[in-house]
Amino acid sequence: MQTPQPSVKVPAPRNAKHRRSAISRVLLWTFLIMLAGAIVTGVSGLYAYTEYSTPGPLAENKVVMVDSGKSVTEIGAALEQNGVISNGRIFALMAELTGQRTKLKAGEYAFPKGASMAEVIALIASGKAVTYKISIPEGFTSQMALDRVNANEVLAGDPAALPPEGSILPDTYVFRRGMTRQKLVQDMQAAQAKLLAELWDKRKPVPAIETPEQAVTLASIVEKETARADERPVIASVFINRLDKGMRLQSDPTIIYGIVGGKGRLDRPLNKADIDAETPYNTYRIKGLPPGPIANPGRAALEAVLNPEDTDKLYFVADGTGGHAFAATLEEHNRNVKNWRQIAGNAAAAAAADDGADSPTAAAPAADAPAATPSAAADDQAPLADVAPDATAAEPSQPAAPEAPKPQVKPPHPVSAKPAAPAAAVALKPGTVLTVDGHSTVIPRLRP
Repeated sequence: MQTPQPSVKVPAPRNAKHRRSAISRVLLWTFLIMLAGAIVTGVSGLYAYTEYSTPGPLAENKVVMVDSGKSVTEIGAALEQNGVISNGRIFALMAELTGQRTKLKAGEYAFPKGASMAEVIALIASGKAVTYKISIPEGFTSQMALDRVNANEVLAGDPAALPPEGSILPDTYVFRRGMTRQKLVQDMQAAQAKLLAELWDKRKPVPAIETPEQAVTLASIVEKETARADERPVIASVFINRLDKGMRLQSDPTIIYGIVGGKGRLDRPLNKADIDAETPYNTYRIKGLPPGPIANPGRAALEAVLNPEDTDKLYFVADGTGGHAFAATLEEHNRNVKNWRQIAGNAAAAAAADDGADSPTAAAPAADAPAATPSAAADDQAPLADVAPDATAAEPSQPAAPEAPKPQVKPPHPVSAKPAAPAAAVALKPGTVLTVDGHSTVIPRLRP
């Protein structure tokens, strides 16, 4: 009898519907997660773009320094801290997305009120940082220019070293916060060297000026003699003619420089002792040019010396209008002096009439009355004026335009005879009547 074999259970086929249901669920969740991510990303992107493009939180214009060497994240954090933007992280993100991250430049920036983050990024990427200006007037000595540079609080670094006299170009210089004082002075020297080289190549050669250094020296004297641009080429011609003839220049600004040097200003009127003083710069005592410049001449003075007018003039005297009357001969010069005295006398009478004066001292001076000699202006841009040279002088002086309200009468001098000096120098305003040796004259109206 055979033993019955146990039956084998065959598994039923798997439910295909159940398998499809599990895959669907996975796909569904994946889709839902991606959708959620997209929604979150979209919302975040919309928020970031809104922050990027809408007006920022600044309630008023503000200047902020963007330091060099900072990362875009650090820049964003600093701007957020200063209230320029609302979110530093979004700033860094948008700078990256817009391709501006590597273009951001250090500097001091003026952000306008309500500037958007887009405008902030664009401004920093442009490098248009805040600039400052410093002006060095024509006729400043190097010491005066250096004092102005070293006193500037925006410039950085140690005080600059004193540059040689005449080596900087008077001008207005633009700089940014962080520039050092020494670098700015070097830029001024480079500008002067460049200009001098250009003008020297285009010069009209004259025997009296053999080197660029001599040109700067004479230009510095011309600069101090007049502030009128139209007169500089003529005054340069006068000095060059005198040098050619072996005559002394007799320029008062050179006396002042010999006394005070780079200080540039003499806090008192010149006197006979000053004229007689033996200094290397006193062109009443030395022949030829002084050993170096007495100031820093501007472009116009340099151009006047390197391209002087072709004249035969040897003298000049104030003409009462802020300018000068020029002469080729001593006789003509003395007539100009007489005319100047007449102008001063008429002005004295007019000033007396305006003041209601009926004193005999208000009358016009006699033709041979000595005239008051105004001193240099407060900013020392012009020298003393010599208005009464002696007809017997071997080398009469060549006066310059007065420009300050501090008159002075110089004593007679064997080379350049001056009017008799009063007992003491008196500071008077333009238009004031001054009585000298019983004669009246008036302090002329000065150029501004």
